[in-house]
Amino acid sequence: MERRTEPAPTSISRRRRGAALAGATLLTGATSCASSLDAPATASITRTGTSTVLSVGSARIAPPYEVEIRRSPFQIITRRGGQTVLQTTSVGPAAIDLDTASGVVGTTDVRNVIWHGGTLAIDVATTDPTRSVRVVLTPEARGYRLTARVSGERPSAMALHYDMPISGHWYGHGETKTDKGGPYKEQVWPLDGVGALGGRPLDKAFGPASYNMVEPFWFTQTAAGFTVNTARLMTVSMGAAREKVADFAVHDSESIESSVFVGRTPRDVFGGYLEIAGKPASSDATDLQYEKVVWNSWAQFYASVTQKDFLDWAQKIHEAKIPSHTFSLDDGWMSHYGDFTWNEKFPDPKAMVDRIHAMGYRFGIWVTLWINLDADNYRFAADRGYLLKSKDDPRTPCTVTWWNGKAGIVDLANPQAREWYLGQLQGLRTNLGVDGFKFDTRFFDERCAPYTPELTMFDYQRLGADMAQQFDLQGMGIRTHWTGAQRDGFVIRQIDKGTGWDALQSAVTQNLALATVGYPFLTTDMIGGSLDQPAPSKQVLVRWAQVAAAMPLMYASTSPRGVRDPVSGRWVPYDEETVRLYRQAVRLHGLLTPYILKQRDRAIEAGEPIVKPLFFDFPSDAASYDLTDEWLLGDSVLAAPVVTDSLQRDVHLPEGKWFDVARGREVRGPTDLRAYPADLGTLPLFVRLGTAEGAELARALKGVRDSTM
Repeated sequence: MERRTEPAPTSISRRRRGAALAGATLLTGATSCASSLDAPATASITRTGTSTVLSVGSARIAPPYEVEIRRSPFQIITRRGGQTVLQTTSVGPAAIDLDTASGVVGTTDVRNVIWHGGTLAIDVATTDPTRSVRVVLTPEARGYRLTARVSGERPSAMALHYDMPISGHWYGHGETKTDKGGPYKEQVWPLDGVGALGGRPLDKAFGPASYNMVEPFWFTQTAAGFTVNTARLMTVSMGAAREKVADFAVHDSESIESSVFVGRTPRDVFGGYLEIAGKPASSDATDLQYEKVVWNSWAQFYASVTQKDFLDWAQKIHEAKIPSHTFSLDDGWMSHYGDFTWNEKFPDPKAMVDRIHAMGYRFGIWVTLWINLDADNYRFAADRGYLLKSKDDPRTPCTVTWWNGKAGIVDLANPQAREWYLGQLQGLRTNLGVDGFKFDTRFFDERCAPYTPELTMFDYQRLGADMAQQFDLQGMGIRTHWTGAQRDGFVIRQIDKGTGWDALQSAVTQNLALATVGYPFLTTDMIGGSLDQPAPSKQVLVRWAQVAAAMPLMYASTSPRGVRDPVSGRWVPYDEETVRLYRQAVRLHGLLTPYILKQRDRAIEAGEPIVKPLFFDFPSDAASYDLTDEWLLGDSVLAAPVVTDSLQRDVHLPEGKWFDVARGREVRGPTDLRAYPADLGTLPLFVRLGTAEGAELARALKGVRDSTM
């Protein structure tokens, strides 16, 4: 077979691929593929009667792999060491299809393959004779860039489809919207459904403006993965629309651009995504906010909160000697949503703030960019063009529906609107002594039009992040996301959860999902949950506090002294044991804080997750890929909390020597501890011995129950 070698470009742009292939001819040969991320790797193609195969040699940060292009029907199959790690579908649906005015158009057969200048271009026919798709593959340091572009009129959506089972379990995505109440009531982890509560991820508004924390990055048990590089709205289905098929459709687009990663381990694939998304430049939370609890009034009172109730709640928590740093007033204080004036339930807000300060805590307050139609600020902002405009009629404000009614949204891209909004926040700081804010909002809505046509939904996430960075977010962070938001280093709080065991289980898996798309500084939803559900049981509240103790930060609302049930309206008291065990969990977190702060610094330096699935550190441990209720905190702590109504659980320990904190013994893994005893006061924690921090942690946590009473 004829072979030809030619130089490849010295670097490959991440935004422009497959240019100027006109006039090139089909050839078989080898070329050197360079990337700014690594030394060049050798690539070559071969042809058979049914396929064209792109083979890429090993690089320092990636193994050798090959990509087979099946000709009829068109299919892309990625292999590493002879094992298929990722493959598109071939029929039902086709590998790529288009939503058009005349129906769904799918790819069929390969018509031509061109190897030129370090790229492989494939021309593919479709079921519509007037349309074809050009697919361009460009080898890169950790995998390859895939760009697919359709000829002819722009479709309403262009979709890429993958077979799920061939790749083992699937991960990534972020918070999963499902038909069973996700992400509020369930978090599917892994995405193919092991351990799920019955739903499958299906999100028809998956994009940068979503209120859900979503990320266009997915990876697999077979150490493959990919990102869809777009700022447009997507529809994403993980086995929901079609069983065992992952669907990724970009709306209003004639192309799909994706970076495909091939690693030795899933952790390698995650590292490839971080090279695109970035690692945090800093953390927005202070050391104290990592160490102690932030309290927010939402689940304790919902919007019925009053000044008296708020102060009584804070006073009782203070008297319980639970280490805390901030009391934050949530929804329920505004005269109308969007007005920065106080309703009659708060006769003297300055005295309230002063009282919190006198107890030794900081005061925070809930705010939003939504301005309801009945607010005084709505007419003021609408008259001055301060609100996002309607897509259909740019002369009028965009009206959206949120959980508190119909509203407009402050347009942060309008300099005057931004200054006006910032002025109101600064007024709360200056006039009342408010120390920080809980931003609870969307910064854009896909039903609206941007301030200028070139602005994307992700640009509005950037504007929201830039605004929020001017204030203390008090360890509650902010919900900004999409590729690149990782660099901001905000604490990420989960979406609201219910108050039962299913919610607690979802709080664990949701943090695993968020950590593995690049957000290391995490809390669960407020301890005990909310969502207008009945007050959490004593057991759920204590176990949730234990889960939160083994997370980077702790975020709370329901008082362990008691709470008013939002469904029945009755007061639900908790006993003194609840208070003691809650306080014990918070003090345990305090003992872990010096270690957690080292992990925070490591995340800033290297992008390493603080909370991570066991398979990130133990990729050859097959059992770890199914676990939904254990995680590593850094490299040296394994948490296996009880998240069911039980006093025991099974614990899986990977290889190595582990110090069992609760029982004061050394255990050698890999092993499964069956029916591990864990009464209501026990959080099963295991310290990995032999690491740099293991011995120090084991000493610090010995006798932890006595030291945290």
